[in-house]
Amino acid sequence: MSRAVGGRCHHAGVSNVFLGGQAVAAGRVTRHELQRWYRPLYRGVYVPKRPEPSLRDRIEGAVLAAGRPAVVAGIAASALHGAQWVDTDTSVELIAPAARPQRGLLVRNERLADDEITRVAGIPVTTPARTAFDLGRHLPRAEAVARLDALMYATPFAPAGVLELARRYPGARGLRRLRAVLPLVDGGAASPKETWLRLLLIDAGFPRPVTQIPVVEGWKPIRFLDMGWKDRKVAAEYDGDQHRTNRRQYVKDIRCQAKLQRLGWIVVRVVAEDSEEDIIGRVSEALDRRGYRRD
Repeated sequence: MSRAVGGRCHHAGVSNVFLGGQAVAAGRVTRHELQRWYRPLYRGVYVPKRPEPSLRDRIEGAVLAAGRPAVVAGIAASALHGAQWVDTDTSVELIAPAARPQRGLLVRNERLADDEITRVAGIPVTTPARTAFDLGRHLPRAEAVARLDALMYATPFAPAGVLELARRYPGARGLRRLRAVLPLVDGGAASPKETWLRLLLIDAGFPRPVTQIPVVEGWKPIRFLDMGWKDRKVAAEYDGDQHRTNRRQYVKDIRCQAKLQRLGWIVVRVVAEDSEEDIIGRVSEALDRRGYRRD
């Protein structure tokens, strides 16, 4: 039984993501209908041709393609735990010893204990601590910190728990990288660009900035500054595209900037076009004005 919905055919009993062979064998869809109305997502796994498959569709499809057992890991796992800034076409990573990698599907044959697995919306996924353990080992430094920041922002995890996994698996690849990036994680970063800016300042030799600094005027909250040094009233903020596309936000920020100046704050505003040298120079100048000297 089928009916036209929104210009495409919807078949009763066929979910959004399904195994094509099983659906045909069960009579839920004919082979002709499968080819006309659906697209292959992975080998043997199909989704409707429209709309474009979501990240959730791709994750569910990856688990179906791998068979059992398969556990979602890495960046896709962080997205299931609520981390933002994950593109829809990001490769789905699975820990699945019996699965084969294919386009858009990264398979790792790694040890995984029962207490490192949980479920999100019925999907088997690594716990936040195990997800952090994998992100910190497998990704380059800057991306690892950004992904870990986003995971921490969405689902706080204990770094001690991640280090416990490092002790559990002393021979795992990437442990040195993990131990180097874990102390840099800060759940106060609201975007990858904020993470990038924080790392730039740390690598330049400045004291580690505090994130999400609350500023109040009397009893009234004025703003949470992206990062900075509260004792010296110096902050750095990354201005994203919303300041170009949202006029109301732009005007609000200008007025807030005047209030911050009245309260004694120096705010270094950073945009995508700024060079690293310029950013470091402006932050150094601001801190110098407040009596700080870099060695």
